Amino acid sequence: MRPNDLDRKNVISKEGRQLGIVIDIEIDSSTWKVTHLIIGLADKMLQPFGLTIEKKPGVKYVEIFLPTETVEIFYDFVILNKTIDELKEIIGRPNIQKK
Repeated sequence: MRPNDLDRKNVISKEGRQLGIVIDIEIDSSTWKVTHLIIGLADKMLQPFGLTIEKKPGVKYVEIFLPTETVEIFYDFVILNKTIDELKEIIGRPNIQKK
């Protein structure tokens, strides 16, 4: 699999909610293994994650880092093996990316 194979794939939680899209990956440079999928969080998912970030001009998206262990299935989309509540415990503080 190539990194571009993941680009812009929809990411869906265990309970079937679309979180957003894969925008990048994180690689451990010492092992050369992919450790995280970087997800551009959909606007409608900010509140379920307890985020009250008001998008301002210049803010493109909120990104979250999901460990690869949270991936259950990769096909035309990515299905996770965690619910939203379980993911909230894993992701920590999101990043706000500017255009």
